[in-house]
Amino acid sequence: MTITTLSRQNVQALTPYQSARKLGGNGTIWLNANEYPTSPMFQLSGKDLNRYPEPQPQAVVQGYANYAGVPPENVLVTRGGDEGIELVIRAFCEPNQDAILFCPPTYGMYAVSAETVGVACKTVPLTADFQLNLTEIKPQLEGVKVVFVCSPNNPTGNLLKRSDLLELLQLTAGKAIVVVDEAYIEFCPQATLAKELKNYPHLAIIRTLSKAFALAGLRCGFVLANAELIQILSKVIAPYPIPVPSADIAEQALQAENIALVQARVQEILANRQWLAEALADLPQVENVYDSEANYLLIKCQDGERVFKALWEQGIILRDQNKALNLQNCIRITVGTREENERVVEAIAILK
Repeated sequence: MTITTLSRQNVQALTPYQSARKLGGNGTIWLNANEYPTSPMFQLSGKDLNRYPEPQPQAVVQGYANYAGVPPENVLVTRGGDEGIELVIRAFCEPNQDAILFCPPTYGMYAVSAETVGVACKTVPLTADFQLNLTEIKPQLEGVKVVFVCSPNNPTGNLLKRSDLLELLQLTAGKAIVVVDEAYIEFCPQATLAKELKNYPHLAIIRTLSKAFALAGLRCGFVLANAELIQILSKVIAPYPIPVPSADIAEQALQAENIALVQARVQEILANRQWLAEALADLPQVENVYDSEANYLLIKCQDGERVFKALWEQGIILRDQNKALNLQNCIRITVGTREENERVVEAIAILK
């Protein structure tokens, strides 16, 4: 018997999430992970590293509660948004019995997190305009404990209709947890469902400091939910999830003066996104530039694989979406600096 055959059967069959860093590439321009293109400057405050950290760093909890406009008991700090996804599945789904439901094309970690712990996945594809197909979702809810939706959706960039999200919450009341992944909500803050928490005890919202806060390397995320749901997740989270240095910088990032810098960064990204969208739309190699409310653009090319490989070879690393459901010949491009965006446009323009 080998080490591999000793592992769980579902792990043997698992295809791991292909993160931007795992996919590699020898790039000089990295526009494949929806990161902010430059790093903010923070200094560690010299807190003791010989002690274990707080189970939940209270200054970070309070800071994010103030930022999100919710009470602190509605906030759980996690290792990136990904841990929040995993916690909900582990806390609410019985292995080999319950299922999650999600709507592709969307973020791949919903499936990977479920499959890792032996929880089945049901899928209901988004409509042609990348919206929820509630007619098809409703009969699929039998046996589903958690529904994951992403708004703005990754990789398509569009917002899901608020009315559809509220209808989904009504359909699942008393039956399943609805997780709304708001990793990109800073780029369209008016669309958050945070104010709906008081109306829907089964609503959980995923947030992160990785995107507009420009702190992807920190691995700091949040779950926003009602106190009862937060208490359940607290039972299954690791005892010391947030390292002292991460909590230190997160606390600083949530100060008013730094939130003002985040808002300025968002405006910069929105301006660069508009320029990039218009420039790409003018290229004959690009068939469609999809509307986006996030810090990336999804484009459809005449030959997406050729464009992706040609730029890869030049050290311009984008995210190939060709194998995602209904996204043949599509590429996702993170909005970079103006110079990086110009390099992308120039590189595509010279392809014959």
